[in-house]
Amino acid sequence: MLDRILTVLFVVILLGAGLVYVLTIPDRLNAAALPDPAMGDATRGETVFWAGGCASCHAPSKAEGEDKLKLGGGDPIRSDFGTFHAPNISPDPDAGIGQWSFVDFANAMKRGVSPDGKHLYPAFPYTSYVKMADGDLNDLWAFMRTLPKVATTAPANDLAFPFNVRRGVGLWKLAFMDGPGPIIALPEDASEAQKRGRYLVEGHGHCGQCHTPRLLYGAGGLDDAHWLQGAPNPDGEGRIPNITPSDAGIGSWSASDIAYYLESGFTPDFDSVGGSMVDVQENIARLPAADREAIAAYLKVVPAAGGRPAE
Repeated sequence: MLDRILTVLFVVILLGAGLVYVLTIPDRLNAAALPDPAMGDATRGETVFWAGGCASCHAPSKAEGEDKLKLGGGDPIRSDFGTFHAPNISPDPDAGIGQWSFVDFANAMKRGVSPDGKHLYPAFPYTSYVKMADGDLNDLWAFMRTLPKVATTAPANDLAFPFNVRRGVGLWKLAFMDGPGPIIALPEDASEAQKRGRYLVEGHGHCGQCHTPRLLYGAGGLDDAHWLQGAPNPDGEGRIPNITPSDAGIGSWSASDIAYYLESGFTPDFDSVGGSMVDVQENIARLPAADREAIAAYLKVVPAAGGRPAE
């Protein structure tokens, strides 16, 4: 009788392991559906680069000027799950991504899958980048290939078990991976600026990654029901503010106030940008004025709410 029970238990465990293996197989893009990388435009790609904040994580700490384009890896990203290190994404063929193809790059950006078929950790915000248009992704790839090669290798992530098991990220994606569709429905008569702002904020601008609380005690995906209503600071100090048009957020700011803040770093009360938002504001200041105005137009029409209490 005991032998039969053990046999059944073994079969159940084996079937369960097989099911987990199948469910966590990385999902790749259809390479044939991607645009021809030769059609990418590096000039347009630079705008995508700054909107996406690539330098904020992958450039050296406190980099300025041309050093922001040396993407050998930035400051450690400390979290409750361990310490993440942004990798070298310069065109260096050995330390960076110089040997990647455009298909490799697209799969990393929109599927969170490395060229060797491993899941990437969602500290890399591919759950937002999945909303990028393929044309913008192609332009970004063209720009990144023009950047300086950096030969330094970033340290490996320092994560505790079970977070160091990358295969488990596949289960996380099944539960929380966002799709390419928009998060917030705009009015039927939405302006082109509001639509453009939604694309920038929800997509490669990935504003929600900091300004929106997360499900499952901070371990899950973004809690879209509380979109942009503020969240615990990933750095562990204070709280990322509510940026909805509510009394608890930036409801007293006009669209012009928001656009000016994104350009200059000054609030309507003549306070200045601080914390991790400094890098974000400096990146957005490099965008065309029309894009900053579009972000402001979108932020004025997102659902206004007070936000969740601090976790």
